[in-house]
Amino acid sequence: MTKIIQISDPHIVPKGQLAYGRVNTLDALGACVETINRILPDIGPVDMAIVTGDLTDFGTAEEYQTFRDIMGPLLIPYRAIPGNHDDVREMRAGFSDQQWMPRSGPINWSVDLAEMALVGLDTSVPGKAHGHLTDETLDYLQDTLRSLSNKPVIVGIHHPPIHTGIEKMDIQNLRKSRKLRTLLSGYKGELKLVCGHIHRNIVRNFGGVICQIAPGISHAVTLDMREDIPNCLTKEPGAFLMHEMRGGILTHSIPVGHFDGPHMFYPDTS
Repeated sequence: MTKIIQISDPHIVPKGQLAYGRVNTLDALGACVETINRILPDIGPVDMAIVTGDLTDFGTAEEYQTFRDIMGPLLIPYRAIPGNHDDVREMRAGFSDQQWMPRSGPINWSVDLAEMALVGLDTSVPGKAHGHLTDETLDYLQDTLRSLSNKPVIVGIHHPPIHTGIEKMDIQNLRKSRKLRTLLSGYKGELKLVCGHIHRNIVRNFGGVICQIAPGISHAVTLDMREDIPNCLTKEPGAFLMHEMRGGILTHSIPVGHFDGPHMFYPDTS
């Protein structure tokens, strides 16, 4: 059965630095890659991974090279889309040797797998924190969905089109999402929308389809729903998602790291 791992918001910084002066994002991404490789025999085979934006913190060539170096040992292929912390020009250059990377325009791509398709869309706006889908990207989505003939599909974007209750993040989410809603809700096959940006595992209906935001792999946006609260991070445990076809699209949240177990619930003491 088709399986896709979703990694989100690595926020890679230059070597020797901490993101926001507090978070070792390089070690966190390395731990994520190690976790995936280690559990593949138990959960696999996995077809590929998608990184849903904010690969880097400042969008520099050095950071993209560091990201690729850390991801190098991953035992499954991966593709990525940009977030608001990425620089499309530098990201394109950093992945110019990859067949899936468009040579110009928004970083949009699609892949048709055995039981499910995966579509990645660029919601980044140069110099801005919020997200937007250009007409070119929306046309790409429309044409791609039409070509899939109602096959199950996961659409990946960075900025969620939903409100989460975290005020300082909601004002940075995807804007003018009406046409996206129309395209997704009009698709006759099963469709799931997956996002990043909030660094929290959040699920809500959007236009009749499930919209799921992935947790971050190194830190979370602080869950504080009061008004006028500064935008803060919390060093919660990192995690990633695995989406699979199992009578429909099913999603697992998998923590990054090593944990005690497995242990039999009722060991045989005879």
